[in-house]
Amino acid sequence: MTFWIMKIIATTLGETGADMVSQTLNLGYLSSTFLFLALFAVSLIAQLRAKRYHPAIFWAVILTTSTAGTTMSDFMNRTAGLGYLGGALVLTACLVIVFIVWKASGQTMNVERISTFRGEVLYWIATLVSNTLGTSSGDLLAHNTGIGFVTSTVLLTAALALIVAAHYLTPISGTLLFWVAYVLTRPFGANAGNTLTKTHDEGGVGLGTFGASGLLFGVLIALVIYQTVSHRRQTREIPESVGTLSE
Repeated sequence: MTFWIMKIIATTLGETGADMVSQTLNLGYLSSTFLFLALFAVSLIAQLRAKRYHPAIFWAVILTTSTAGTTMSDFMNRTAGLGYLGGALVLTACLVIVFIVWKASGQTMNVERISTFRGEVLYWIATLVSNTLGTSSGDLLAHNTGIGFVTSTVLLTAALALIVAAHYLTPISGTLLFWVAYVLTRPFGANAGNTLTKTHDEGGVGLGTFGASGLLFGVLIALVIYQTVSHRRQTREIPESVGTLSE
């Protein structure tokens, strides 16, 4: 449960933080993308070199995939002119290709059993693409359907609740359900982030990008500290993998 709470907070912060840099600070989508991809590369190298699970490093990678994914999606959809539907279709195809390559590689897609360098690289590629897709699909749901950010967030909450129910009540593969939930938490975070930042006239809470990002960053840091302390209390050594994802 802690993992999913942190995943939602990190992806929501990815949306508000990316909007803060690209829009509020007026750096632009393309320049912001280069900045966040550089941060992603640094955090990913640190993660791949780590001999064991370090919450601060792991969540830094998740956060940077979310911020980079937000600005990449916005650049594709708005600056490059693909539109929300076009961007979502392109990114969905990219994610399907990543999963096909992953399956063909022979590496396990069960994140609790990933223990190889290749498997972890594939996991992070899938994460980056899914977080980019999440922004496009979240905007598509909120804008193209006309239902707005709040209603979109409610619908995605219901979808995630159905996945939880399927996990406990059906024999559907846990790995499949994990990835469906993993992908859906990103548009959930995107719409939740927009709900926090947008003005009341736009259907939001009105915190702005600075206020929402500051609040979410503080919560995420507190949870990272909590998780770090909890892991240090464990007597067993955690193997080198991303197999702690479900914790």
